[in-house]
Amino acid sequence: MDVVTIGETMVMFTPQTTGLLRYAKNFTLSYAGAETNVAIGLSRLGHRVGWISQVGQDELGESLISFVRGEGIDVSQVKKHPTAPTGLYIKEYLNQKEVRIYYYRHQSAASMMDRRNIDTDYISRAKFLHITGITPALSGSCREMIFEAIDAAKVHGVKVVFDPNYRAKLWDAETAKPVLLEIAARSDIILPGIDEARLLLGKSDPEEIANDLFHLGAQLVVVKLGPEGAYYQSKKEVGFVAGFPVDEVVDPVGAGDAFAAGFLSGLLEGLSLESAVQRGNAAGALVVMVRGDYEGLPQRETLMRFMKASGQDVLR
Repeated sequence: MDVVTIGETMVMFTPQTTGLLRYAKNFTLSYAGAETNVAIGLSRLGHRVGWISQVGQDELGESLISFVRGEGIDVSQVKKHPTAPTGLYIKEYLNQKEVRIYYYRHQSAASMMDRRNIDTDYISRAKFLHITGITPALSGSCREMIFEAIDAAKVHGVKVVFDPNYRAKLWDAETAKPVLLEIAARSDIILPGIDEARLLLGKSDPEEIANDLFHLGAQLVVVKLGPEGAYYQSKKEVGFVAGFPVDEVVDPVGAGDAFAAGFLSGLLEGLSLESAVQRGNAAGALVVMVRGDYEGLPQRETLMRFMKASGQDVLR
C-alpha cells in the first residue's frame, strides 16, 4: 500500500431541496468520512490505498463497503460488528452559503473499534499511515486503537500523517486538546487548519504554528489557510503557496481531505514540497465547486488540466 487510513465512514442522507431539514421530503443516499475522502482522492490519482474500519452487519454497512471497494480501495481490514449499527450523517443546506451537519453515530459499529482492529503487518506494508482527530473522538477504545496504529507505524518506519480535524460535536476542546497534541507529538507530518491550530496552540501565525509543532517532534508541517492557500515548513524548506481561484463555492465540506489527498499524492511521486502543496490546493479547489464530500475529488487528468489552466503547473 501507498497509504493506509483509519476511521469511520457513515451513510449520508442529503435533502434534494434547500431549507430547513424539517421540510425535506426526498433525500439522496451517499457516504461521508474524512478518511475515505482522502483514500478516494488518492485512489483516483492512481495510488494504492487501504482502509481500516468497522461497519454494522446491516444493509447500510454492505452498501458502504461495496462503494468504497468500487473506488479501488482495499477493504480487507473492514470488520462487521454483529449488533452495533452503521453510523448515519445528515446534511442540511439552509442556503447556498450555510450547511449544517447532524451525526447519528453514538455507539455506532465504528465507535466500537479497539486495538484488535489493528493488524501490524498490514500497516507495515504502507508508506504512510493517515489518521485524523475524528477517530480518537469516537470512544476511548478508538483512542487506544489510534495509538496502537501509531506504534505499529513507528516500529516499521511508516510515516505518520496527522490531520487534527477537530469536531466540536464529538468532543469538547478541553478533552480534545491533550489527546490531539499527544498524537501530533508522535506524528511525522501534520496538516492543521488555521482554526485547529488556534485551538491546539493558541496561535494564528502560520510560522509560529509550524515552529511549535516542530518542537513537538514533527518533520513537516503544512498549515491550511483556506482559499488563501497553505504555508509549509520542513527542516530545510519554508514557503507559502497561494490557493487556486474559485468562482463559486458550492460545498466547502471535504476541502481539507482533498488537500491531504493531493498533497500526499505529490509526496508519493517525489515532487518538491512546493509542488505537492500546489497539488493539494488544486484538489481542494476542485472539491468545493461540487456538491458532496467526495464527488468532486478529481481524476489525475482532471487535476492536471485544472492546474495548467490556472497557471500553476505542478509538472513544470
